[in-house]
Amino acid sequence: MRVLKTMISVAAIGMLSVAPAWAQTPPPTPPPQTPPPAGQKPPAPATPAEQKPAPAPQPPKPFPEGAKVGYIDIQMIASNSAEGKIAADKIKAWDATKTKELQAKNKAAQDVQTKLSQSGTVLSESARSQSEKELQKLQRELQAMQEDAQQERQDLTAKLQAEFQDKLNPVIDQVANEKNLHMVFSVRDAPIVWVHTGVDLTAEVLKRFDAKIPPKK
Repeated sequence: MRVLKTMISVAAIGMLSVAPAWAQTPPPTPPPQTPPPAGQKPPAPATPAEQKPAPAPQPPKPFPEGAKVGYIDIQMIASNSAEGKIAADKIKAWDATKTKELQAKNKAAQDVQTKLSQSGTVLSESARSQSEKELQKLQRELQAMQEDAQQERQDLTAKLQAEFQDKLNPVIDQVANEKNLHMVFSVRDAPIVWVHTGVDLTAEVLKRFDAKIPPKK
């Protein structure tokens, strides 16, 4: 008997900037901004808000006899499993690298803007025109970098989600078959009104999932 394959939602494994809670909503890559006109200072990149750590999984109640359904908390598994923490580290490293690149480009634009603001009145018409063109070019490049970064992050998220799901599904399948279940719900996605916590398979699935990963030396 095969378990109903659980789809990993973006909300459950969505990015993840603060390891190991990669199932939390991450601080996104700075959104594209409309370049300010010449004479105005480009805004500095926003500082990501600090994320709260994910709650630790609680021990389940005894599994009720005769139960044919179960549920798991995929967000909990993503936040506390070794595989989830590995994915969180990858996202965190990507965010750090991309943030530095965006900050460098933004600083270059700010430097040109400062030059225009402080020396604009003494620059020749041709020199001022050249600086304004340089500033506009840097602003366009910054906006393009931000848009590219958003797409790259989405692609990386999708790749990590697929890899995580491919590794997790066999573990869910094994546990569900051993318990002779007909269906396994994702508790955060299914419209469940009430459920006996004894059918919570999260802790068992998490334990077996981590058992497949060798400990760090």
